[in-house]
This record gives sequence, structure tokens and C-alpha cells, in this order.
Amino acid sequence: MSTTQSERLRELLEPLVTSQGLDLEEIAVDSVGRKRVLRVVVDSDTGADLDQIADVSRELSAKLDDSDAMGEGEYTLEVGTPGAERPLTEHRHYVRAVDRLVRFQLAEGGELVARILDVDDEGLDLEVPGVKGRKATSRRLGFAEVGKARVQVEFNRKDKKDMTEEEEA
Repeated sequence: MSTTQSERLRELLEPLVTSQGLDLEEIAVDSVGRKRVLRVVVDSDTGADLDQIADVSRELSAKLDDSDAMGEGEYTLEVGTPGAERPLTEHRHYVRAVDRLVRFQLAEGGELVARILDVDDEGLDLEVPGVKGRKATSRRLGFAEVGKARVQVEFNRKDKKDMTEEEEA
């Protein structure tokens, strides 16, 4: 997709997404055989539920039908959220990932898996899980030190509300 088309689509669709209380995270046009697929990824600080996705999908579809932003030919519109293992690329993504386990590719090389405890303008306060029975440690990581970051799926994690006071301590 040309940058011009991407910019036009973003300019066209972002106000509609924002009006629904969501952030436009990504736009991608892919060719699947003879058909094209327009994928729109949306999110918010509280997440996006199915009703919000359906509402924004209808609005985007109507707006796209009234414009020539996708050019001639058929295409399929898919609207969704970033998913469980989302990459963190914007400050708001890190804020939304507080209390989540994240795999960091460090800019200087190496990798770190840690839980985000707090986010400010300069970086992150992290809890690095202990290894082999050792206690977790705290670490500060500046945004400049992060090459890439991706949320990790946790299957066995207890929510804080489900933890006893002893487990929390």
C-alpha cells in the first residue's frame, strides 16, 4: 500500500474511530488472491468490547463506501483489537500494559522479561521475576533502552483481587 493511500485512509478513518472513544492503532491493506483486505486495529485504555467494534465497523464501512479511498474493486473490511501479545510501540501502549508481563528486546542487545509496575514520561518501573526460588527484583528501564517490547500471555497468573494478603506480600 502506498504511503499516500495509507495517509488518506488514516485521515478518513481516524476521526470516526476517535469519535467512538477508541484509538486507531493500525491500518493495513493486504492482497489475498484477487481480493483485498483492509485491516483496522483499534484500542482504548479500557479495551474495546464487541459492541464498540461492531459500531465502529459499521461507521467505517459507511464512510469507506462514500469515498474512493480504497479505489475500485472489492475489498473486505476487518476491524479488531491488537490481541493478547500486542507489541508496545507508543507511550499509551505501555500505560495500558501496567501489571502485564512483557518481553523486552533491549536496544543494546539482550532480552528481559519483566512486569510493568509504573510508566512515566522517561521510562518504566519493572519487577523482574525471581529465578529458581529467588525473590523478584525491581528495575528501572528508560524508553531509549527498549528496542522492542511485546506483552506476554500468562495462563497461571492470579489477579490481585483473587490473591490473599499473604500472597500479595
